[in-house]
Amino acid sequence: MNRRTFMKNIAGGVAVLGTSTGVTGASNENSTAESGGGTDAGGGSGGGGSTTHTIQMVTEGGEYYFDPVGLHVDPGDTVEWVLESGDHSATAYAESNQAEQRIPADASGFDSGLLGETGASFSYTFEVEGTYDYFCSPHKQLGMVGRVVCGDPGGPAEEGAIPNEPGSGLMPGSGDIVEAGSLSYPYVPSGGSSGSLPWQFWAAAGGLGTAVVAMVSKYDRASGRYSE
Repeated sequence: MNRRTFMKNIAGGVAVLGTSTGVTGASNENSTAESGGGTDAGGGSGGGGSTTHTIQMVTEGGEYYFDPVGLHVDPGDTVEWVLESGDHSATAYAESNQAEQRIPADASGFDSGLLGETGASFSYTFEVEGTYDYFCSPHKQLGMVGRVVCGDPGGPAEEGAIPNEPGSGLMPGSGDIVEAGSLSYPYVPSGGSSGSLPWQFWAAAGGLGTAVVAMVSKYDRASGRYSE
């Protein structure tokens, strides 16, 4: 069992406990039978040699997530969000979406609209370098957020943390994304020099779950017995 699988199992147990307490830039397009009412930002598609990447939009038990949650692309590459289960959107943190601006100033905000048919998809071609944070409209408060870095990191997303909202989720660091190329869900940060995890992780755990995860983090992560 690797650490990713182990931590996902722990997160699943915490989610069960939590139910008792509540809980110029690019082109974009929807495809499949259900369009979802996405926003057309204009622009053009990637040129020759560009790559299309896929991000799954998933509901699994009490979890709602994008996978991978962090992705590095080159200018001209296209990302296709595909609905695997549930009802989700891919919506940029942009003023055009009535959200805090967390994409490059020269990039156009994207919004897939709500997708509800399995296999429905939405595509966006990244032209402007920088960091793009996005969320699922109905599940943002449950931590369904993601990040795409196009070329080198930069822009408003690098200037501060995502809005301090309940259950706002963990946003992967841009340096980690660039280094790995792709970061699968669940994203568990390594923490700072003290070995602690960001506040969102503990807030999401809640109550008894926090104590369980803390014990795992302190002893099992430190032991190194779980592979990366």
